[in-house]
Amino acid sequence: MSRRSHLPWTVAGRVSEQTTAGDDVVRQTGWVFNNVTGGSLTIDEFVASGDDEVTGYLALFGLQSDDDECKTIVEVGAGIGRMTAAFTRAFGSVIACDLDAGLLERCRETVSRFGKVDRLQTIQVADGRTLDLPPNIADIAFSYITLQHCTADEALSLVAEAIRVVRPGGKIALNLRMRSTTDAVLVPAGYLVRGLFRLRLLGPLLARQRSVSRIGWQMERLHPDEVIGPVSALLADITVWMNPSSGVRPRGATRTDFAGVNRHHWWLIATVS
Repeated sequence: MSRRSHLPWTVAGRVSEQTTAGDDVVRQTGWVFNNVTGGSLTIDEFVASGDDEVTGYLALFGLQSDDDECKTIVEVGAGIGRMTAAFTRAFGSVIACDLDAGLLERCRETVSRFGKVDRLQTIQVADGRTLDLPPNIADIAFSYITLQHCTADEALSLVAEAIRVVRPGGKIALNLRMRSTTDAVLVPAGYLVRGLFRLRLLGPLLARQRSVSRIGWQMERLHPDEVIGPVSALLADITVWMNPSSGVRPRGATRTDFAGVNRHHWWLIATVS
């Protein structure tokens, strides 16, 4: 990521560091939410939504087994730990990765309260594209609503990194976003908003606004073929999960329809070969 693209995350991290209570973080920081905002949202509700999604996705994608407490999962884009807490209860070791160190500190606080912090390791992705981890150390690499906030090159790099850190026979479950007709407005607007985050006094104010933050994270989109093509030789049993309304037909992968997938999103589920 360029420094300009980093700004919304780093500003959100600074805002979260200046906020004492977890409840205030989820109410006031536009960048860390689960599509629910408002004065009544609590950190308990925020994490509970992550618990529900972790349970659902692990079952849906066949990522559960009897020996999960002996397994390691790498979460790319942990944020303040909305899903991380549930991962620490399910797996023996969780490596939470995020761009901003401040958000990772909040993640550790969240897991301390709602999960098993002794199972947690945090890694800052300082350059936005490289996981500072050795190869073949994880059984699963998981990412949800993160890669869509990267440039195309960065997202492709993180996909390759997710595959690199998973040992042969392990799984990847990565969520990405496709192009849509609304991108003609949303993507340029995203670049504009990220530019406004450069203003020292304005950035923290923008970081507290959900609507502005939502526009600010609009970046590049990737067709499944653009992602699968470069890494297909490294994977087996490649499945793309999509909303039934999508007309996209990925090459080199089995398509599975699921109404619970956002119609602009898709999931890459595969075994590392």
